[in-house]
Amino acid sequence: MNGPQAMTQDIILETQGLVKEFKGFVAVNDVNLKVTRGHIHSLIGPNGAGKTTCFNLLTKFLEPTRGSIRFNGNDITKERPERIARKGVVRSFQISAVFPHLTVLENVRVALQRKMGNSFHFWRSEKCLDSLNDRAMELLTEVGLEEYASLVTVEMSYGRKRALEIATTLALEPELMLLDEPTQGMGHEDVNRVMQLIKKVSANRTILMVEHNMKVVSGISDRITVLARGSVLAEGTYAEVSADPQVIEAYMGSEQGGH
Repeated sequence: MNGPQAMTQDIILETQGLVKEFKGFVAVNDVNLKVTRGHIHSLIGPNGAGKTTCFNLLTKFLEPTRGSIRFNGNDITKERPERIARKGVVRSFQISAVFPHLTVLENVRVALQRKMGNSFHFWRSEKCLDSLNDRAMELLTEVGLEEYASLVTVEMSYGRKRALEIATTLALEPELMLLDEPTQGMGHEDVNRVMQLIKKVSANRTILMVEHNMKVVSGISDRITVLARGSVLAEGTYAEVSADPQVIEAYMGSEQGGH
């Protein structure tokens, strides 16, 4: 198939004229976003640019004032948050927060139970839960945590906890993963580890992430959308947006790629 119809099939998520107003303050202003299937797409911009509000609109933690959101060609603007998650749009580091006093393996098992719809059946037999162990170990292997399976989560380093959060997100079988500042507050070594992990788990998946660390953004993004004061300022590859005079001006004196 050629022409515009073939093109639309590659777009997994699209917003048109997305607006969010809070009592006269416009936090997101006419945002048209197109996320291509299979891409790592970064949403960047100075503090207060509307990135987190945008994420909240996409996952329906907030209702848009105006505009539409389409996922896989279907209008999801009016859908409830849990329905959107079930369709395959899963936000990490928000809804997949880990249980600190469970082991690493148990955390992934809980996420797998959520996927099965028996999340809170804690009285079910251990045998039933053991059937999830193989899948849980596969996911831990995918994020490089297999040797930590029996460790109580609270004892893990910050970067490894983030890797576990990615594993629990993967347990929900997302088609589109939304990562909210995945390397925030990390040291250099952890940033590198999580950056490589995001790259690895992006195979056969689409990732949309809000990220402040420009090394991460430039290192793994296929496409970047720059927001400023709630509006799209620029979009393109890292080379394109980093050379854009408007982007340079927006970052000057605000954060220069930092926090």
